[in-house]
Amino acid sequence: MTYTEIERDPNEPPRGHARVVYLGPVAPHWEIQSDFGDRAMIDGFRDRVQARLQLVPPHDPQFRRNRERVIRDAERENLLLDWDLGQPEDA
Repeated sequence: MTYTEIERDPNEPPRGHARVVYLGPVAPHWEIQSDFGDRAMIDGFRDRVQARLQLVPPHDPQFRRNRERVIRDAERENLLLDWDLGQPEDA
């Protein structure tokens, strides 16, 4: 299997938006919300994020690695990505 890097114009506007929200210590831990973008693309992204984070709360050591994968996925799809971990920004 080979991967091909897609060159994107850095000035290209984002194709959608996704916000990953931590719901709490009881599963499901995560919800993916979107403000705009193609519904099929956002649904595909949501499915991949849920697969990566489904059983991984933010304090789990696996979370950091999976979060990086979610960020790379959003970059490939040219999505704006926000995280709401339920903590203040400076904590």
